[in-house]
Amino acid sequence: MRTLESGRIGASAVQLLYFSGGTVKSLYPIVNPLRQSDSQPVAVFTHPVSNITLTRRQNALALFQAFAEKALAQGAAPKGLEQAFAATLQISPSMWSQIKSSRPIGDKLARQIEQLQGRPAGWLDEVREDASPTEVEKAFMALALSAWRATNSAGRRALRAQLQGMLQPNA
Repeated sequence: MRTLESGRIGASAVQLLYFSGGTVKSLYPIVNPLRQSDSQPVAVFTHPVSNITLTRRQNALALFQAFAEKALAQGAAPKGLEQAFAATLQISPSMWSQIKSSRPIGDKLARQIEQLQGRPAGWLDEVREDASPTEVEKAFMALALSAWRATNSAGRRALRAQLQGMLQPNA
């Protein structure tokens, strides 16, 4: 078994996969130069995501969450909220979709988002507390899940109707 040596790539950036048997056509150009026996390591390069990238994405998603909650409270339909949010950021819906999943937010775009959302410069770069459920919320969700699982379909419909009725504004 040979080892992959490289002075430019750190061990944390390379994962070794052991390839044995036939070749996979999509990996053949990568595998073939290293291949000298039936079992060779194949280098898979992963690009580490910097903390600033994750922090900016999480904060941008928090801005969207606040935007969506406010819009829904004002009676807006859920459909089209992402496009409306992208418009408030002066970016395309496609770019917003990319930002949510993988596209890093650069410095220029970060400052643009902060300005358009009324946040101070550098706001997107600051680590925020996790907005995960509190212990009380977790206890409620566990109770609701237990109630859901303990009943039949008629009971589930009644539970759903009860909860939906609590969300409806009083007429």
